[in-house]
Amino acid sequence: MITKLEGIILNETPYGETSKIINVLTREKGIVGIMCKGAKSMKNSLRALTMPLTYGYFYIYYKEDKLSTLKDVDLINSFNNIKQDILLIAYANYLTELTHQITKMEFDENIYELFINSLIKIDSNIDPLIITNIVELQYLKYLGIELNLNECVNCGSTKNIITLDGDIGGFICNKCYTNEKMVSLKAIKLIRMYNAVDIKSISSININDNSKYEINYFLNRYYDRYTGLYLKSKKFLEDLNKLS
Repeated sequence: MITKLEGIILNETPYGETSKIINVLTREKGIVGIMCKGAKSMKNSLRALTMPLTYGYFYIYYKEDKLSTLKDVDLINSFNNIKQDILLIAYANYLTELTHQITKMEFDENIYELFINSLIKIDSNIDPLIITNIVELQYLKYLGIELNLNECVNCGSTKNIITLDGDIGGFICNKCYTNEKMVSLKAIKLIRMYNAVDIKSISSININDNSKYEINYFLNRYYDRYTGLYLKSKKFLEDLNKLS
């Protein structure tokens, strides 16, 4: 019996001379490993449809907790704009690896939605750094380290918040401030917005570079300190951004 699943290819592994195994993040069943027989062959119609970042409907002979077998794919989106820009590829690869790590620990359909819609927005030329930071922030609850964006992490005060610090883990009020890096009040307001916004609803977004980089710096520090995730794609993205 053939099962139809909506999903996106996270990665692929060669298998023999002509086949491959793909890991597909699906809306219905989380990550599914799928054998693609003959898909590496130049003449095989599935060759182009079994590349990473292919988003579509996968028709498979499904086997729970075992390798399923691919029958066919109906393409929804191949994210061609992303694939033509090395920086966008780097952002997409980072989000893919991050999503893969999180869904291996826990799958939630909201993770799937966040990931798919982040790629759609990046492919639509919406600032990839902003979209990536929104995803990083909203993923924190699935990592069990969701930010408290309502009060000072030291004393619990909701008044006179003046900065946020990735090492300490959140907002700091004027009474608890020592020598932490100061950020703008705009960045403080924006990070609250990042946490609440529905990526799917974003049609355009324009934030000044200062605020963007303040938020990105904070999230980099927070991820380094509290997640335990060290991803090669993140290091490559950071190096690429330095060059550009």
